[in-house]
Amino acid sequence: MGSATQKQTTLQQTSKMKLTILGCHSAVPRANTNPTSQILEIKNHIFLIDCGEGTQVELRKSKVKFNRIKHIFISHLHGDHYFGLIGLISTFRLLTRETELHIYAPKGLKELVTLQMKLAGSWTNYQLIFHELTSIESELIYEDDKVEVHTIPLDHRVYTNGFLFKEKLGERKLDMNATLNADIDVAYYNKLKQGFDVENNQGELIKNETVTKKPNKSKSYAFCSDTAYNETMVEQIKNVTVLYHESTFLEKNEQLATPTKHSTAKQAASIAKQAEVGTLILGHFSTRYDNLNDFKLEAQTIFDNVQLAADGKVFEF
Repeated sequence: MGSATQKQTTLQQTSKMKLTILGCHSAVPRANTNPTSQILEIKNHIFLIDCGEGTQVELRKSKVKFNRIKHIFISHLHGDHYFGLIGLISTFRLLTRETELHIYAPKGLKELVTLQMKLAGSWTNYQLIFHELTSIESELIYEDDKVEVHTIPLDHRVYTNGFLFKEKLGERKLDMNATLNADIDVAYYNKLKQGFDVENNQGELIKNETVTKKPNKSKSYAFCSDTAYNETMVEQIKNVTVLYHESTFLEKNEQLATPTKHSTAKQAASIAKQAEVGTLILGHFSTRYDNLNDFKLEAQTIFDNVQLAADGKVFEF
């Protein structure tokens, strides 16, 4: 029993948050670039974030199991962020999906998808549940015993949200040597993980902190695309493990960022620095640029830990 418990503890310690970039370019798809879409794996959940054209093809390339996608988050109703959704919904139907699918998106997407299904006479054979977003304030839109998801209000040309995914603090970890030395019955191990003091086999009260360790620090991921430079988000994303922030333009083209309500690499880095995030991932690159490393170099003049998104790239934290 002790060996099994130690194995479980080891699995908890090595648990990772995994981000797979399916597409990270703006607007027009090209032969070698895809519009925005990504998969976040966190606490045994697989969340699909945005769903531009080509998403389901990239899902197959990344070997993501379709039936594990139960929640889809759409930031806004510009086509490069959702045009792949109706195709994916239709494919789920062709694969005789039975699991319900939840879609969190701005109000209007339900009407769009429903009309397409109506005109095609192809209703889903699984439950399709829309959670329509209208609030301009941050709100909790998903929660279970392991994860919670909040909207991040963004500043774009249409109603737009980013999303903040946060692990809930896990159970305390058993210090197996201390637990065995204290002669605590295995029946009380779950109580210890939950933070309770327990009695040992001699009837002595054992303080929890003497036989357990603090849980691993919770991980968090903030997805912020598309948006103009927006300092109002800083407090909400303070100290997140990873921030994905759009950087459609380089600083030399800042005059294009302002009217289109997009950001430059330097502006994204400024947000990351103010929020004291762990890692900044840049994405949503304009296809006008050939050398994407310029984005990284520009951002690193302000914030050190910068990574570049790339179609098919996987990050683990």
